Amino acid sequence: MFKKLFGSSEPKEEKILPWIALNGIDQLDAIAERSKGKTQLIFKHSTRCGISRMVMNQFVAAYDLDLNADLYYLDLLSYREVSNEVGYKFEVMHESPQLLVIRNGVVVAHASHGGINDMDLVSFV
Repeated sequence: MFKKLFGSSEPKEEKILPWIALNGIDQLDAIAERSKGKTQLIFKHSTRCGISRMVMNQFVAAYDLDLNADLYYLDLLSYREVSNEVGYKFEVMHESPQLLVIRNGVVVAHASHGGINDMDLVSFV
């Protein structure tokens, strides 16, 4: 009963997602090309924003590791020019945090903040 109320003192196993670092503009053409055969996801994250951190933690906890998609992580503060180019290339207004779902070279869905965790990613793969 106490473990349910106060948690266990046993360390929890950390869930590791198959992140691919998005740190170059040249990667965007490859992402668009790969999206013709496999769903591509871009998670834009602000490392200085508490809300972005909270959303990302929830996303990680809920993410289905069996999802057949490539998952990119963009630290938009370190790679501002890449973040800007993502908006231009995929015609999506910048928000943070933000998740883009790319199929056949175009964004088929995107969300920011709490809407990220409301997305049904399985429907896009």
